[in-house]
Amino acid sequence: MDHFRHVNRPIDQPRGSCNAWAPRVQRMLFSLVACALVPVCAVRCEAGNQAAGSSRPVKSAEQIAQRTLEHAIIIDTHADTPQMLLDEDYDLADPESPYMISIPKMRAGHLGAEFFSIWVSVDWPKQDLIHRALDLVDAVYEQVGRHSDALGLARTASDIVQLHRQGKIAILMGVEGGHQIEGDLHALDIYYQLGVRYMTLTHTKDDELGDSSTDSPRWNGLSDLGRRAVERMNRLGMMVDISHVSDKTFYDVLGVTQAPVIASHSSCRALCDVSRDMTDDMIRVLAKNGGVMDINFYSGFLDPAYRDAHQKIEKQENAEVEAARRRYEQEGKRLSYAEEVTIEHKYESELPTPSYERIADHIDHAVKVAGVDHVGLGSDFDGINSAPRGMEDVSKLPDLVRELARRGYTEEELTKILGGNVLRVMQQVEEISRKMKPEL
Repeated sequence: MDHFRHVNRPIDQPRGSCNAWAPRVQRMLFSLVACALVPVCAVRCEAGNQAAGSSRPVKSAEQIAQRTLEHAIIIDTHADTPQMLLDEDYDLADPESPYMISIPKMRAGHLGAEFFSIWVSVDWPKQDLIHRALDLVDAVYEQVGRHSDALGLARTASDIVQLHRQGKIAILMGVEGGHQIEGDLHALDIYYQLGVRYMTLTHTKDDELGDSSTDSPRWNGLSDLGRRAVERMNRLGMMVDISHVSDKTFYDVLGVTQAPVIASHSSCRALCDVSRDMTDDMIRVLAKNGGVMDINFYSGFLDPAYRDAHQKIEKQENAEVEAARRRYEQEGKRLSYAEEVTIEHKYESELPTPSYERIADHIDHAVKVAGVDHVGLGSDFDGINSAPRGMEDVSKLPDLVRELARRGYTEEELTKILGGNVLRVMQQVEEISRKMKPEL
């Protein structure tokens, strides 16, 4: 999530230490027993170097896109929908959903797997971060259980493949922000047991693990605890996510990790100069590590014109949101999603939103820099205030596939970008974990 949404609910009181939530974790783990684990299925992902810039006729592109959509497992590595599941009683099956992610929209978009973000604001009461995160995990479980005909909880790459064969959408989770372990590495073990398969090391502020890309340096990169967290995640088989981290933290992580890492929702700084995007050198280093950069769909990370226009109204917009937030806090509540969106829409509705083709531009650039084996999709749906025209929600993904096919990508290359690369990283992370675990 890059533009936060606070919710209209009482501010929780402190609930104590890890021991306070241990019984609850045991109950949540029990719900996973029915999930049979299947052997890791090898996914063939050979190196490729698509030369972006070539194009093919519309009819031919349509045929390639259609064939790809019929078999590819499309994986989106980041969506913030759990906020709405928990706080607004949102049901993913809602046929009239106002949000970017729903079961009907995922079906229309041919989505094969979604990583739901377990995100708690950096301003949430520190002693209650884990409880809020567990509430979000609960909300995801509840939806998977309620809609088991359409959804399935995945814990491994082979689970994703198996669920795809069954015609179900695989649901996974990623913890967005290392502040949500409250400085306790044992929380990583608990999150992993509950099905979390990546953690973003920081969010919008520095935390105990390292420096954020949108804060002043506190650690000069990755902290000592952050280094231990990366090692622990490698041992557990949890992917390390470097979206949101500072440039120095990124390089420190790549110097420590023994497994490929991901950028779950980041775009290219060369095309849109914001600190949340990755430089070409970072992209090259990520590729050398074997990792994957999943392109973020937020207009402000894709397009300089939108970025510049937003910067002009951002101060006034933030001031009004903050004033509303303080009013709610005086009542012991948090600003509702609907109220915050209303404020933001007033300021942003007239900004020059780019076309969805801008997403393809960033994919092109990342492929040129890193190679086709190191690029994927990380939409940030339901966590962004502006998506490009033509990519308003997940149902529009086939249009992006058609655009990439028109630009000359082959069926094999599209299959990698749409999800094959993420599956390959997951498998490698799992294998490295099996080799390291005896030392846990």
